Amino acid sequence: MSISLVKGQKVDLTKNNPHLSVLKVGLGWDPMRGRSMDIDASALLLNENGKLTQTKNLVYFGNKNSPCGAVVHSGDNLTGHGDGDDEVITVSLQQLPPEVHRVVFIVNIFRFFSFGRRKDFSMVNNAYIRVLDASQDEEILRYNLTEDYKGMCSIRVGEVYRYGGEWKFGAIGEGSTITSLNELVKTYE
Repeated sequence: MSISLVKGQKVDLTKNNPHLSVLKVGLGWDPMRGRSMDIDASALLLNENGKLTQTKNLVYFGNKNSPCGAVVHSGDNLTGHGDGDDEVITVSLQQLPPEVHRVVFIVNIFRFFSFGRRKDFSMVNNAYIRVLDASQDEEILRYNLTEDYKGMCSIRVGEVYRYGGEWKFGAIGEGSTITSLNELVKTYE
C-alpha cells in the first residue's frame, strides 16, 4: 500500500523493508490544455554537507549515469503528454558510495521563455513524485505537488537520504525562480 505524503513529511524507506535495494523514482506532470512543456527531471548526489562534489554527480538527460553507476536517468520527455511517469530516475541504494548522503530530485522548465511567453509551474497540472520498489514495480509512496507554483521555474521536489544507517525519503516541494539547471546546481556547490 502506497503512502501519500504532504510537504515536509519524511518517511523511512528501509527500516521496515531491509531488502529494498533499488528504487524507481517517477516524476510526472501534465501541461495545461493546448500546451506542450519540456520539463526536465534531475538528481543531484550530495555529500554529508549537502554539496555536489563533482559535476558528474548531476544526473539528467545530458548525463544519464552517475559515475558510481547507482543513479540512472531514463531519458528526456519533451512534452509531458501521455499517462504515467514522464521521466524516471533509478537509484540503487547499495551501489551509492559512502560519501553520497543524499540524492535530491529537481524538476525545471527547459526554455522557460519561448514563443514570446514566459512559462512557469502554474501552467502545469497533476505534478507528482513517486517512489517504487523496482524489484516488484510497486509504489511505496507518492507526493502530489498541489501548491500554487506561479512564477516558479524549478522545484526541489524530494530527496532520498541516509539517516542512522537507514534510507529515508523527504517531500520538499520548494519552488524557485531559478530558470536554468546550471544555476540550480550552483546552489549546491
